[in-house]
Amino acid sequence: MPTYEYACSKCGHRFEQFQSMRDLPLRKCPACHKAALKRLIGGGAGLIFKGSGFYVTDYKNKGPARGGAGDAGAAASPKPAGDAAPAAPSKGPEAGAAGAKPAAPPKK
Repeated sequence: MPTYEYACSKCGHRFEQFQSMRDLPLRKCPACHKAALKRLIGGGAGLIFKGSGFYVTDYKNKGPARGGAGDAGAAASPKPAGDAAPAAPSKGPEAGAAGAKPAAPPKK
């Protein structure tokens, strides 16, 4: 229910009244008791966004971003070279990693 602002044209008394949109406008001034009230036109209420963000709360991420924006997260927090994870081991004889089994000779 909205709040309406009224002003009396006889005594100049101004006040706000909380009432339904279906209610008829008030006519009698509470100060001078004369039927000279006018309902004023209000500017309306401002729109206030609260929380961590409009898009964060209203739209969920449904997959990778389009237009190359998906790489922005990786570029924002690069890992130092010493902390890099090792690449997937290759299956060829050049793997040479400790503990890797040598390739078995092909059977004839």
